Amino acid sequence: MLSYTITKKCPHSRARAGVFNTRHGTVNTPVFMPVGTLGTVKALSPEDLMTCGAQILLGNTYHLYLRPGCEVIDRFSGLHRFMGWERPILTDSGGFQIFSLAKLTAVDDAGATFQSHIDGSRHLLSPERSADIQACLDSDIMMCLDQCIPYPADKTAASDALDRTIQWANRCRNHWLNRHGGKNNLFGIVQGGMYPDLRRRSVEELLQVDFPGYAVGGLSVGEPKDLMFEMADVSLQALPEQKPRYVMGVGTPGDIVELVALGADMFDCVLPTRNARNGQFFTRTGTLNICNAKYRLDRHPLDEQCNCYTCRNFSRAYLRHLYMAKELLAYRLNTLHNVYYYLDLARQIREAILEERFSEFRTGFYRQYGQRKAP
Repeated sequence: MLSYTITKKCPHSRARAGVFNTRHGTVNTPVFMPVGTLGTVKALSPEDLMTCGAQILLGNTYHLYLRPGCEVIDRFSGLHRFMGWERPILTDSGGFQIFSLAKLTAVDDAGATFQSHIDGSRHLLSPERSADIQACLDSDIMMCLDQCIPYPADKTAASDALDRTIQWANRCRNHWLNRHGGKNNLFGIVQGGMYPDLRRRSVEELLQVDFPGYAVGGLSVGEPKDLMFEMADVSLQALPEQKPRYVMGVGTPGDIVELVALGADMFDCVLPTRNARNGQFFTRTGTLNICNAKYRLDRHPLDEQCNCYTCRNFSRAYLRHLYMAKELLAYRLNTLHNVYYYLDLARQIREAILEERFSEFRTGFYRQYGQRKAP
């Protein structure tokens, strides 16, 4: 079972540095988890990811279930051997696809019935089936199936989705323990829409179930940024201090800095990889769009303070050329930089907390990045 230890707290915020152990290695928090939906972080090899400093990756239950399928992955005794990644893996439950593939999904208490986006076949993803698939994947951290709802949603819809999420959490935990012996670590997910009282109720009911760790879901689904921080704050304050806290699917570099200040430990987001494929880089002074004509003759690296392979070896002019010519190397070099940036940001935050200078780091980050501090 996962054991989480807090190694240092910030005296001026709820930021903390910690560590937890899994069967595939130790993870130091705060931590960013690159998203490898289909068993790969797009354009990068496992060696690339280790060089960038990735401690743990995220895979997706729904997508891996459809392709390549459990029959294939079971031949390799799990996702680690299948994809050549020896460090920890967290798998999403498929709950986000209930939200993102809503037009292809029907939800009731039994679970979510999906129409495959690949071949149109229909599949029931129940809490028990989600746990079974994740057990086949042999992920170090499994997530309960939950119902994520869009913004805006009225309170009745948010309450109904919350009730279903709690019911599914109980079923998922019972199946995980009885069928799989609690082999891996199962996290519960806080829902409740944009209603503080529902968020608090969600935490109260999840704590009665008792999980090795907890995630905050249902954020960054179209709501204003200030409201996202408010709901994260309500949820994180209510969660137990001695368990890891994971904010799912969020977000920008500024979001991560602010959510750490609110007490979050774990993050994932597709922004670094998706934006890389669209020619946008994250740097210490903000975002940079490489297709801009002003970079055609620019001999500087993307970020002179960055130590990633891309910045140590290539100019903005060359990266622009690759991107405009649609050369495949563009996707690898762009993604290398963005993933390194996010992982290095988490490392810097962790070091700042350990060295009792997180408040100064936070102020300096906003000054340099050119983004206003969140309320």
